[in-house]
Amino acid sequence: MTGQSNARHRCVAAVSARPWLVAVAATSLLAGGCGMLDDPVKERWASRTEFSSCGDVSLDQGEEIKKKAAREIACLRESLKSSKSAELKVTYLTVEGDPIREYYRLTAQGRLEVYTDSTDDRYSDRKWSFAKCYTPEWLIEVSCDQ
Repeated sequence: MTGQSNARHRCVAAVSARPWLVAVAATSLLAGGCGMLDDPVKERWASRTEFSSCGDVSLDQGEEIKKKAAREIACLRESLKSSKSAELKVTYLTVEGDPIREYYRLTAQGRLEVYTDSTDDRYSDRKWSFAKCYTPEWLIEVSCDQ
C-alpha cells in the first residue's frame, strides 16, 4: 500500500500546485492591467498639476482646428500673453478612424508641452509621447522637439 500511497501524494501535490500556478499567472496579468507596468509618459500626465482648462475639442476627419476651435486657441493665446498656465485637449481621428488625443499645456513661463495619447490607434506603437517647445510662435500647430 505504500506504493499506492506515494502515488496518491504525488498526484495530490501536482493537483494542489496547479491552482498556485494559475494564481501567479492571473496576478501577473492583473498587475499589467492595473498600471504597475504602465507607460512612464502616461504616468507623468496622470500625476501632473492641472492647469486651468481652455476646453476639449473633438475634430472629425479632415476638420481644421483653426476653424473649429477658435475660442479655445484664443484662450491659450491669452494665457501666453498674460503668463498664465492653461491646457487644452484635442481629439482627432486617424485615416482609419482611430482616436488620437493631444493635450497642450502652456506653462506660466511660456513653455508649451504636448502629450499625445496614441493608445487607441491600432496602427501605432499604442503609447504616449511627449514634446516641449520654448516660446512657441503658433500654438497648436507647432512642431516641438521630442
